[in-house]
Amino acid sequence: MGYELSVFIRLFLAALLGGLIGIERESLNKSAGLRTHILVCLGSCLIMVTSIEIFETVGHGTIGDPARIAAQVVSGIGFLGAGTIMRSGFGIKGLTTAASLWLVAAIGLAVGIGSYVAAIITTAIVFLILVYLPKLEKKVKSPDKFKRIELVLEDKPGQIGAIATTLGDLNIDIRNVEMIEKGPQTCQLNFSVVIPYCLKDDDVIEKLKELEGVSKITYSGS
Repeated sequence: MGYELSVFIRLFLAALLGGLIGIERESLNKSAGLRTHILVCLGSCLIMVTSIEIFETVGHGTIGDPARIAAQVVSGIGFLGAGTIMRSGFGIKGLTTAASLWLVAAIGLAVGIGSYVAAIITTAIVFLILVYLPKLEKKVKSPDKFKRIELVLEDKPGQIGAIATTLGDLNIDIRNVEMIEKGPQTCQLNFSVVIPYCLKDDDVIEKLKELEGVSKITYSGS
């Protein structure tokens, strides 16, 4: 097999394998989708191919380390992955997408060095994990409880932050907040939240009652 054909096959396969994982992320409307995964995998492959070529042409196969440049991909991809991680209420989203970016970088490096079988098997395993494992997680994981919390309280700076901190300490995910003016010094805050299944409703109410300025609590939902 000629060198040019070998490089073409490696780059094409890297784009294909990265795209397979990217399709699954794209279908869920994730921040890093099809194009991002293809580019990461293709770029990693190119870096690996270039590293090998530098070692063989400049170092004549004896001087230098072909893994040195490629090793920077492993640490460098962390910056890109960090951009996909964000806070949602008091939860974290984007960790799976960040992990998939890190994995497609590794797949690209494997293809670039010629480890086709390992790259293909890894891609298949990752694809199965992303597609089918969430269904298993839903069956195993205890269901969360959707609640609506209405608080009538004194209208002063920092109230929303204090309430959000209290809910966050209880691992309660805030989905929506609505504020309604009730008077010159009084307001009502309506929170749509997701309560962990193991958390008792009475514990939530007791914690909210400890907040300064809260005069009424209405707690409802499934």
